[in-house]
Amino acid sequence: AVVMGSLSPRTRNAQVALYQSGEVDFLVATDAIGMGLNMDVDHVAFAGLRKYDGRRTRWLHPQEIGQIAGRAGRFRKDGTFGVTGECEDMDPDLVEAVEQHHFEPAPAAEWRNAALEFSSLPALMRSLAAAPQREGLKLAAESLDETTLRQLAADPEIAQRCRDRSALYRLWDVCQTPDFRKTAVEEHVRLVRDFFGHLTSRSHRIPEDWIARQYAWLDRSDGEIDALATRLASVRTLAYVANRPDWLADPANWQGKTRALEDRLSDTLHEKLMARFVDRRTSALMRGLRVREDLLAGVAADGAVTVEGQYVGKLSGVSFEAVQGASLLEEKALRAAATAAVGPEIARRLGRLAAEPDEAFALAPDGTLLWRGEAVGVLSGGPLFAPRVRLFGELGASPARERAQRRLEAFAAAEADRRLKPLRRLETAVAQGRIKGLPRGLAYRLIEHGGVLDRGLVRQEAKALSQVERRTLKSLGVRLGAFSLYLPALLKPAAQAYAQAYAAREAPRWRPAPAGLTSLGDPAPSAQTLAAYGLRAVGPFAASVEALERLDELLRAGPKKAGGQVLSDQAREELGWSEAEAAALLRALGFVRAGKSVAGEPVAWRRRETAAPKPAKVPAHSPFAALAALKTPPPRRRSRRKPKAVRA
Repeated sequence: AVVMGSLSPRTRNAQVALYQSGEVDFLVATDAIGMGLNMDVDHVAFAGLRKYDGRRTRWLHPQEIGQIAGRAGRFRKDGTFGVTGECEDMDPDLVEAVEQHHFEPAPAAEWRNAALEFSSLPALMRSLAAAPQREGLKLAAESLDETTLRQLAADPEIAQRCRDRSALYRLWDVCQTPDFRKTAVEEHVRLVRDFFGHLTSRSHRIPEDWIARQYAWLDRSDGEIDALATRLASVRTLAYVANRPDWLADPANWQGKTRALEDRLSDTLHEKLMARFVDRRTSALMRGLRVREDLLAGVAADGAVTVEGQYVGKLSGVSFEAVQGASLLEEKALRAAATAAVGPEIARRLGRLAAEPDEAFALAPDGTLLWRGEAVGVLSGGPLFAPRVRLFGELGASPARERAQRRLEAFAAAEADRRLKPLRRLETAVAQGRIKGLPRGLAYRLIEHGGVLDRGLVRQEAKALSQVERRTLKSLGVRLGAFSLYLPALLKPAAQAYAQAYAAREAPRWRPAPAGLTSLGDPAPSAQTLAAYGLRAVGPFAASVEALERLDELLRAGPKKAGGQVLSDQAREELGWSEAEAAALLRALGFVRAGKSVAGEPVAWRRRETAAPKPAKVPAHSPFAALAALKTPPPRRRSRRKPKAVRA
């Protein structure tokens, strides 16, 4: 049986039960065995006396050896401890210290301030670093939550948000997220930054689609022990998020789903561990076969992997797909040898990928990233100009895989900058404050909607623009159309190819019709997804922005009737709309029939008059009531004229 700190509690308990039941004779463990496991162990054999403590590799302290060796016998009987054949012998003085429980007393207890100061971000960091004021205590080493806080505090945007006390509380809250995945600090900080961004947004919740995507990717039980353990650690992160009652809109639902998934993966991992170490039939066959360590294995130019002349799978890009073995023996022996064969090759490929120029990569229409023609990753979310990428495959060292993933993300970001340059330029102008007032607000809304904005949503603001402000927006590539505000450059094929690849990850099941109108469906795609195809929502339809502007031209050029404009059948057919679709779309755009419709005669349409919005009434108890009273002009009184005297 096997016990490691990275196992879930359910898997670890199942492995311990396997040992306690007598079904297996040996338990192999990391130093995690020294914490909270009381079993019928007779002897503890150390395979090594050095460990990596998260900062450096060092010798085990005598008290640590005593803690682990103390698993033998516990309080019921005397147990023994020693070393394996490959471990250096213990010093006699060390053995005596462990046996006699003679350990150096702890000089001080580690301490961290619990009275934290939330008046400002610098004050919070100072209070965490405060030294103890009592003898016998020493300041604890910087832990992960403090490291995460320090790195996030260096981000100007986060520091700006944390001027709000509630946002500062929320920042410290998310910084305490455990790193079950044991990834690099930078990766953990990115995850925490995402949590903080979501929890301080308008909804104050982590979006449902974020956790749904993460869950969908983890909801599978294929792969070997390492892959299952890694997936299980990620599920535990989701379970932590679900068990924060104010982080999700529906925490109870996700608590049940993540618990069920964690149990399924834990059980699968337990079964995999049993299959590797407990299956006596497989062990007997392997001993009979006497599988050599120097099996002949290789990778062909087309990616075919062979072991001892047998085809065992294919290496594509940086992912290996194994074939199903004809027997359990073949499955075990050949897969192990194949993994050994492709491991060095994958390491080399990951290194080459991380050093490649942009020209070596390409983006497929479905969001797949290609490296010299082979699929190696896929867009998985993130902001439009800082996309996230999921690297295919599971083999390879974590640092090498992370470098390759960062390289793909850098290419995807550069591709977004190249193809969506007008949107990037507009975003930069807003961020740097180069446009102000009404144009800034309109530009921000336009960016939010992916480059296409319904003019009806900002009708009053657009109408109030001065000629100078209109020229400012025009200089940034913005067109104020009759029905939409949009960036014409984003409608070009190169820009749409990237935007649609990105949108394919957000709405994989929705695709617009090649021409004409498309039903939005339920749920309707987001405004950003529609903008990727040059569309926007109009009533129940997704309509082309260019077709809407053409509609305005056709209406203006068409005949006039009853104070309205006629959309002829020829014009409607040019747009590719049916009569019913055209009528529904015109109503959604704010048109009504002009006059009574007569059978056989074309229908005239006119814009519905829209009243100016009334100013909001300020309550009397509001602190702004006095200001509102100053701005509201007093009612005009009619002057009473004296009647002129009339001479008799």
